[in-house]
Amino acid sequence: MALSATSTGFDADIWQEFTAARNEPDWILELRRQAFELYQEKLAEPLDPEEYKRVDLRTFRPEKYALQPAGAAASTGELDTLMQDRGEFAGRVTHVDGHCTSSELSRELADKGVLFGDLATLLNEHRERLEPYFHTQAVDPSRDRFSAWHAAFWTGGTVLFVPRNVELDAPLYSLIGLQADGAADFSHTLIILEEGASATLLEETASFSPDTDGLHVGAVELIVAPGARLRYVQLQNWNEKVRHFAHQSGRVGRDSMLQWTVGGLGAKLAHIHQDVHLDGRGAHAEVNGVTFATDRQLLSYYTQQTHHQPDTRSDLLYKEVCRDKSRVIWRGMIKVDPDAQQTDGYQRNDALMLSRDARADAIPGLEIEADDVRCTHGATAGRVDEEQVFYAMGRGLSRYEAMHVIVEGFFAEIYDRIPVELVRETLSQAVERKLGIGD
Repeated sequence: MALSATSTGFDADIWQEFTAARNEPDWILELRRQAFELYQEKLAEPLDPEEYKRVDLRTFRPEKYALQPAGAAASTGELDTLMQDRGEFAGRVTHVDGHCTSSELSRELADKGVLFGDLATLLNEHRERLEPYFHTQAVDPSRDRFSAWHAAFWTGGTVLFVPRNVELDAPLYSLIGLQADGAADFSHTLIILEEGASATLLEETASFSPDTDGLHVGAVELIVAPGARLRYVQLQNWNEKVRHFAHQSGRVGRDSMLQWTVGGLGAKLAHIHQDVHLDGRGAHAEVNGVTFATDRQLLSYYTQQTHHQPDTRSDLLYKEVCRDKSRVIWRGMIKVDPDAQQTDGYQRNDALMLSRDARADAIPGLEIEADDVRCTHGATAGRVDEEQVFYAMGRGLSRYEAMHVIVEGFFAEIYDRIPVELVRETLSQAVERKLGIGD
């Protein structure tokens, strides 16, 4: 049975049609069935007001969007990407409208036991390695209606599994694209690093056309075992008509390191729920966020840094630039469990306004149950100083060039924290492109 190209909405009939078309093993189908029951229950429950009260969902109509049948995706040559052709990668995987269109991995890494490619395929072929991690440790399907919705309808996505003590010198690349007007994508990213492993994955979302509407309901699960090191970058670069929702969670083990960089550029409306759990003594997480909103974009983040064990460190720095009538929302929380003594937690959010009508809401918070910790937070917001613009223009720069210099300087603190040159260059190029919109 094939999924109909005209099937819209996400009711029980659509779920039955969707699962019948996928021909999946019973254990995956059972997980989907449980998640769909949760989804139906969650639809009757209100969303957490603390997280969603500033996210306007009144015009969001899920029934406008449709899951796309396999084989409907065309070539990815027209995707407007920022990273795809800028670097040398040890492996690549591309998804369009929820289906894998290409996947490759170097023979050297495959021989070392590395798994990289389409999640749906590799879950079938390597169940014994992947099942213990899939939707069991990081993203909880019962969190709210969006997490349950994703767990019931996930369409594919990227999986990376790195065996114990295997170190990847070259980065891997994952691309998620939307092509069809009204397409719904439920891609899932699952990264597992066993003890002592290290890897870098660069992931990007992109649209074929600036005019096509679309929906993305995603999930990201990052499992970093003791002594492992993961650098993960997700650059959200949809067009400004896509609605983007995602639950993302990282679990960081003893003496391990997670560096997580998030770029928010596109989408009409985006809301990201991002959790980092410090699960083992000596765990360290660094979270970087670069956001540039224009026109009437609304980009929202809800972040949590949870310290479960002693001697753990977390460092979150988000920077946002808002122009026109755009709005960025950030709600951050550091949580410290009673046993997590000697915790060092930090979070900071800085916003730069390029117009009078732009708005940024920043709400940091602390929930500390241990008595021997160092936890600090802060938030700043302000407009561009016109005297700085005048000074730069007086030395031969155009107003556009002056604004570019100021915005680049504002983001420089984030760039300096990122060791991957390709990522720094890509973010800088993306900022320059956003500055040019409407000029």
